[in-house]
Amino acid sequence: MSDKYLAGEPGDACCRGVQHSGEPRGKIENIAGVETYIAEPPQGQKSKGVILFYADVWGSMFINNKLIQDFFASQGFTVVGIDYFFGDPVYIHNGEEGFDRPAWMAKSKAQAREYGPGWFEAIKERYGYCFGAPFVLEAAASGKIVAGKVARIRSILLNLTEETSAHSFTGAVAHPAFLTETHFQDVKAPLMLSCSEIDHTFPLEFRRRAEDILVEKKHDYFFQVFGGVEHGFAVRGDPNIPIQRWAKEESARGIIAWFDRFSK
Repeated sequence: MSDKYLAGEPGDACCRGVQHSGEPRGKIENIAGVETYIAEPPQGQKSKGVILFYADVWGSMFINNKLIQDFFASQGFTVVGIDYFFGDPVYIHNGEEGFDRPAWMAKSKAQAREYGPGWFEAIKERYGYCFGAPFVLEAAASGKIVAGKVARIRSILLNLTEETSAHSFTGAVAHPAFLTETHFQDVKAPLMLSCSEIDHTFPLEFRRRAEDILVEKKHDYFFQVFGGVEHGFAVRGDPNIPIQRWAKEESARGIIAWFDRFSK
């Protein structure tokens, strides 16, 4: 029996969006051969934990994603965002005639599979936290590094705390893609999903199926669903449109509240 996708492949909407303005506060370092955006808590404030930021196809170095990482850092977390696109995010190809998106996706996944495990080991050594795979649902299910799953979930955050309890992993996902029923069947760590009403990738029918699975498993989960906004709202919504701005900001606040719940 095939494993049914509930959050499907990215589409055209994933390549559209509004670029935000602001001055990033983080720094860029090369960790294990991969450029990494690092945002830290305010000076003098102890970090509550480490958030691994897995960007959408626009990459961790896109201004919108840098500003989101800075916000999470301002709330007391250390944030590290891997550039598994190696300076080649999808948006630089917008308007490019003949751009082969499937080939670009395959290349990006191959890069992530090659460099991801070494990067995670370096992060573990650097920050001294005990953790396994930071692929959120895969990590929450197995606690092991699953190299073949890199870059298969969009806009992922994983909070890693010093404790080695069952809640050392805490995941949050915004408008996901590439998630199957098995991902939801196997997940063990607390999971939050920040979703949009209008989503070609994770439509209502499949979102409800995902929730049914989590209910059946008696899982610790939280859904927030924003009406009137589309897939990508948490990263590329238009700040000049009130409903989009509010949904984007409320999504970020909700994710921080979710992480705070398990970091105390």
